[in-house]
Amino acid sequence: MKKEEILKKIEETDEQIKKFKKRLKTSDLCEDLYDKAILDKAILVKQLKDCDKNPIVEGFKKLVPKRQKTLICDYFK
Repeated sequence: MKKEEILKKIEETDEQIKKFKKRLKTSDLCEDLYDKAILDKAILVKQLKDCDKNPIVEGFKKLVPKRQKTLICDYFK
């Protein structure tokens, strides 16, 4: 998806969240729909972050091994 499409869907999801939040305590169905809308928004935000990443740099990061961090407990072994 393109960045503009994702931003538009995030705005739509925000509107849904506002509507469901008003009726949250009155209906169990609204609670379920509110939870689903929150999850959908989180997924869209993740997709938006992924759009900003450079695929070449990400591929390079996968090829280079990660340096293992030294913990403080490792010094006392």
